[in-house]
Amino acid sequence: MLLHFLAFVSALQCATANPTLNNHVERPRSAEVGRAIVTNQCDAPLYLWSVGSSIGAQQVVNKDQSYSELFHRDPVSGGIALKISAVPDGIFQPNVSQTIFAYNYDEGTNTIWYDMSDVFGDGFVGRTMTVKPSDPNCQSIDWYYGRPPAGSQVKNCQAKTDLELTFCTGHCLPSWSPCGNAAPGDNRVCCTHCIGSHHCVAAPTL
Repeated sequence: MLLHFLAFVSALQCATANPTLNNHVERPRSAEVGRAIVTNQCDAPLYLWSVGSSIGAQQVVNKDQSYSELFHRDPVSGGIALKISAVPDGIFQPNVSQTIFAYNYDEGTNTIWYDMSDVFGDGFVGRTMTVKPSDPNCQSIDWYYGRPPAGSQVKNCQAKTDLELTFCTGHCLPSWSPCGNAAPGDNRVCCTHCIGSHHCVAAPTL
């Protein structure tokens, strides 16, 4: 199953098709499955598409809002990717960075495989990003500065768990945001740290 999931993620990263919008999905027979959730705690909106063999409509996730969907399988691709951009219509524009939160529901073993990756650069650099399962026995994915760490990001868990990807975890301020004396009345901390009580420093080079 791991090799199939890795092949699915690789195919998503290389896809350059001009797809037709289509919301048809193969729903699981059991209602006892979790959800993929994307929560935006940043000030700026996120733009999201649910992608299998076709692409769902653009979803706009504003500050303190969430998008969610039940785990399901696409009848053709099997796995699903939630593609997220900082730019409207970003996945249809050349060389615009995308963060891909991918999952594959294995109904036979009641397992959910999940992964996070970037293509065309790291569009959310300077923001903290975390995939946290509701099942505490399962592994999180943590991108502390909006960039993927070294090594494989593929995890798995029992399929009743929810998986929540949060941007600007804890409402932290992205790099270059005003902070300290430059942001009177705003007590939020930086995703990195506040320099000179003026602005959040740039994310470190990893």
